[in-house]
Amino acid sequence: MNIKNKKFKIVNEIVNFQIDDPVTSKVGNFYEIDPFPSYGINDDRNRILQIGDQNSLLKSLKTFIGFNKNIVEIGAGTCQWSNYFAIGTNNNVCSFDSSFNSLEVGKNFAKENNINNVSFVRGDIFDQIFHDEVFDFLICNGVLHHTKDPYSGFLNIIKSVKKNGYLVIGLYNKIGRFRTKVRKYIYKILGKNVIKLLDPVLRKTDKNSHDKIKAWIKDQYLHPVESTHTFDEILNWFDKNNIEFINSVPKMSIFEDQTENLFSKTNRASLFERILSQILMIFNSFGEEGAIFIFIGKKK
Repeated sequence: MNIKNKKFKIVNEIVNFQIDDPVTSKVGNFYEIDPFPSYGINDDRNRILQIGDQNSLLKSLKTFIGFNKNIVEIGAGTCQWSNYFAIGTNNNVCSFDSSFNSLEVGKNFAKENNINNVSFVRGDIFDQIFHDEVFDFLICNGVLHHTKDPYSGFLNIIKSVKKNGYLVIGLYNKIGRFRTKVRKYIYKILGKNVIKLLDPVLRKTDKNSHDKIKAWIKDQYLHPVESTHTFDEILNWFDKNNIEFINSVPKMSIFEDQTENLFSKTNRASLFERILSQILMIFNSFGEEGAIFIFIGKKK
């Protein structure tokens, strides 16, 4: 399982490390009651595969990964991405998160749907859990911005990526998240019934999917730890740690082909173009869905 630290217990088939850091514990406990993201009422193996294939990022990533790879998803939550990457492949997928109950939801789904190539590990993103340079792909989407020190977390997790391995890092955008920040203030004043009308994701969600609605509101409007970041900040993270920038979602420039192969190396565009791309996130679907931007890098 590529685990370096042997101080763990196996609990319900999940590798369980003790978490001592108070901030990581706080975030993990936040998701224990309402694991995120929630599975839908009718979700099964085929439905998860269908949803993943409809997402251009996930489908491109799964196609590019291919077969016989070691993959880790840091901050996997309920492991929906991990399960998607495992279905129909011989890849070894590791789902890592600080919330035991979230991992258990993902593990139970995998078991019920005969997905046998996913392992589950609960621990702290800041601890030395894995051996160095063991994973071909590291996916960490929507996680580092919920830690006490996103850059330190980044430094720790990239150690486990092989040379020439790939990183997929997703973070809240400082500019693009403006609409969500406004809705957070409205939520504090007017409550969840108004937010259900204002939030584009909730308007599209089945009204009978109560767990899904509750989990989304908690994650977007009540999270105890949150930071936002810019394109240039993460480019600097890459540059300082010998990570080659490959591509991004959205693109660095609005003038680029947005449907281009995500694993084809693209340029960084100009500072003006990068700023413009982030401003436009406020008004497009990225801003509607929390304004996460994704950077793809390759470890040199």
